[in-house]
Amino acid sequence: MNKWKGKSKGTILGYRIFVWCIRNIGIRSSYVVLYFVAAYYFLFEKNSNKYYTYYFQQRLNYGYWKTKISLFKSYFTFGKVLIDKTAISAGLREKFTYEFDGVENLKNLLNEKKGGVLISAHIGNFEIAEHFFADIDFDCQINLVTTDQEVTVIKEYLESVTVKKSNIKFIYVKEDMSHIFDINEALSKNELICFTGDRYFEGSKFLEADLLGKSAKFPAGPFLIASRLGVPVVYVYVMKEKNLHYHLYARVAQQVKKRDAQGLLHSYAQNLESMIKKYPLQWFNYFDFWDDID
Repeated sequence: MNKWKGKSKGTILGYRIFVWCIRNIGIRSSYVVLYFVAAYYFLFEKNSNKYYTYYFQQRLNYGYWKTKISLFKSYFTFGKVLIDKTAISAGLREKFTYEFDGVENLKNLLNEKKGGVLISAHIGNFEIAEHFFADIDFDCQINLVTTDQEVTVIKEYLESVTVKKSNIKFIYVKEDMSHIFDINEALSKNELICFTGDRYFEGSKFLEADLLGKSAKFPAGPFLIASRLGVPVVYVYVMKEKNLHYHLYARVAQQVKKRDAQGLLHSYAQNLESMIKKYPLQWFNYFDFWDDID
């Protein structure tokens, strides 16, 4: 069994190569480099290949050859998303176009003056959302709730090449639960709290729900907290389309009873499943998500 350990893959060398390519040969030309990167992962990344083969064959019912092609395409797409994120952070935001779908849900949320909760997933490219909020007069502080387990040297490097520094604040999950006070303080200021709801790591609390026809474990925190706060909840995704175009989706969570974390998770899982089926190559959970592989 291989579960997510709280750290994402990637090396600083890979990001340095991306930045060099973007600056010297352009964004689209940089995509060409990804054929070699995707081919490497396709040929040698045995664990990820095993888990994603299961995802395509058992959960999406793809045939053998469609699975093989989709596996390569998923690595290629992930690379494009990383290049886009790096390019936008490096000041090339004007090279991209953006489409807003349901943005009125975000505006209505802020108009209630209660703050609000955004729940996203490791699908698409949500990390670039803040670079486009200015286009919709979306002047609001976003607080991202996260574990402190990502590769800091990569973060530091990306910050060093970023032209416009991120306005997102980070709220780190702590064992003594003191992060709850930070969340409540942010909400009292009509700020937004953002969680990702599709990745838990060993030792943390979890809830279970069906996704793509089989029960899976989800982190309990986002749904326990969001269901108890009594504030609006919106599911938000930023998906890559053709060329340099992105599509932001914002959907209000189905009404569930207060403190009904399981009900909120069920609503989220249904919403996430609809996005996965629409963008099957952009769900980037390269591990044994369903705990179903020997």
